[in-house]
Amino acid sequence: MLVLGLETSCDETGVALYDSERGLLADALFSQIDLHRAYGGVVPELASRDHVKRMLPLIRQVLDEAGCVPTEIDAIAYTAGPGLVGALLVGASCAQALAFAWGIPALGVHHMEGHLLAPMLEENPPQFPFVALLVSGGHTQLVQVDGIGQYTLLGESLDDAAGEAFDKTAKMMGLNYPGGPEIARLAEKGVAGRFTFPRPMCDRPGLMFSFSGLKTSALNTWQHSVSAGDDSEQARCDISLAFQQAVVETLAIKCKRALKQAGMKRLVIAGGVSANKALRVSLEKMLGDMRGDVFYARPEFCTDNGAMIAYAGCQRLQAGQHESLAISVQARWPMEQLPPL
Repeated sequence: MLVLGLETSCDETGVALYDSERGLLADALFSQIDLHRAYGGVVPELASRDHVKRMLPLIRQVLDEAGCVPTEIDAIAYTAGPGLVGALLVGASCAQALAFAWGIPALGVHHMEGHLLAPMLEENPPQFPFVALLVSGGHTQLVQVDGIGQYTLLGESLDDAAGEAFDKTAKMMGLNYPGGPEIARLAEKGVAGRFTFPRPMCDRPGLMFSFSGLKTSALNTWQHSVSAGDDSEQARCDISLAFQQAVVETLAIKCKRALKQAGMKRLVIAGGVSANKALRVSLEKMLGDMRGDVFYARPEFCTDNGAMIAYAGCQRLQAGQHESLAISVQARWPMEQLPPL
């Protein structure tokens, strides 16, 4: 089955072609980072308008790269949520219009299921069951995965997601958007031990997260540094390192708890923050000590992309799932509501 995947949940327009027998044939992505950087974050209306501008040229590009014509496509998968409603509607409208014109089925895909299954695109994909850490700008969740659509939420953030905390902390120090890569870049030049931040909710049992207090600690430290006359690049580097260490250690502690609770030694990390090198190194060491395995997608498939939507959609389409021509998207959509295959 040849599936065209469309991703428009936020600020990246992604298109890909996935074949159930040949694998990923082509993918293309346009990031709106430069568009939103001037505002310090995503402007929903601008995001929606840019998706409209980029969608059809990217589809043509992907078809050309794969050497395919529309009549060869068997189905279309698109992101139906969660995400920005206006942005989601662009992808959903385009997918349903093309599906009607080409006489093929279309299916709305859950954005986070796409992230969760992105490591399946690699040469060494994980086997079910496993524990997944979904960590991005909008989500921080621990999920027990027994199969596609068989998800049990183990824990999640009570406030800011980890990626959101990275972005907000970076903005406090006057760094560019998006903040996660900026924090990671500066952390490489930071002096370890100059600052120490709390590991939130690690001193009590459970698998819930909270990053708002950590963000406040970073803000107070930066303001104190500035008031003391030190707003230097090195101060930013040292705070970035301390902040990143706190987030990474917190995530690692909760992942270890989740694996023990589930009785597993197989961990998948997915979402934009899973591209963070320090997080990967920490989790690889932890799973090595546990004689387990950790899996993640290549960096370009950690952030939003069409390949993960095409793959996730293909799995469900092959199982016989599809939708009517009605255009429906969901800004909020608990992943546990998805039907199992």
